[in-house]
Amino acid sequence: MTAVGVGLRPGVPAAALVELLRRVAGEHDLDLARAVVATLDRRAGEPGLLQAVAPRIPRGYPAGRLAGVVVPAPSDRVAAATGTPSVAEAAALLAAGPGAVLVVPKTAGRGVTVAVARAAAP
Repeated sequence: MTAVGVGLRPGVPAAALVELLRRVAGEHDLDLARAVVATLDRRAGEPGLLQAVAPRIPRGYPAGRLAGVVVPAPSDRVAAATGTPSVAEAAALLAAGPGAVLVVPKTAGRGVTVAVARAAAP
């Protein structure tokens, strides 16, 4: 299973996320059309996110749960704004399940960041 973690500012338009997902998929030769989408719980209902990933419904994780995930690129700025040092990477790893690995580290776009994780091999 593949999971996409998304960090975004409130009000980010769907086009910004779609553009970044296409770029990441192309650069890493990934098919993200059926990937699970995950984010910070208070961003899961953002209209731009919902529109960009429809018909999928993003999973929302509380900041405390995201903060418990060890990531390669934590951010003090993100921690100050959200209560967790990682949204995109941590959400991708949580959604992909125990033992998941990042296949794409956080990648920034216009007001949005994504990361991609894969479930551990059985």
